[in-house]
Amino acid sequence: MHDRTSDEPGSTSGRRARGELESGVLAALYDSDEPQTARQVRDRLPGDLAYTTVLTILSRLYDKGMLVRHHAGRGYAYAPARDEATHTAERMRSLLEHGTDREAVLTRFVSELSEQDEQLLQRLLSGRTDEGP
Repeated sequence: MHDRTSDEPGSTSGRRARGELESGVLAALYDSDEPQTARQVRDRLPGDLAYTTVLTILSRLYDKGMLVRHHAGRGYAYAPARDEATHTAERMRSLLEHGTDREAVLTRFVSELSEQDEQLLQRLLSGRTDEGP
């Protein structure tokens, strides 16, 4: 038996694409100033997810080293192991490293930046720390 997911062509199951739940859980935790329990995370997510689904995602993210956890009552409260900027930069670097043509990927990435992001990138690459162009 094969379960279809929404990331497969023609799927109508309504299930989320792989990684979508993990991304949603991480976003909920990044938006919080304090560690969150599974119930608190579930309350921050859209839709009607089961508590056990959220708990499973939190456990997987913890096992991957993406979260830290602290005892909270009879369970745990979770927080990101790294800030959002570090996590995103690591994902970008990983994607770039797994591509076969770095130059093409970087060229496409830069060509699709907004003017403001392109100016920011130029400023960062030049080592300037001022806010102006």
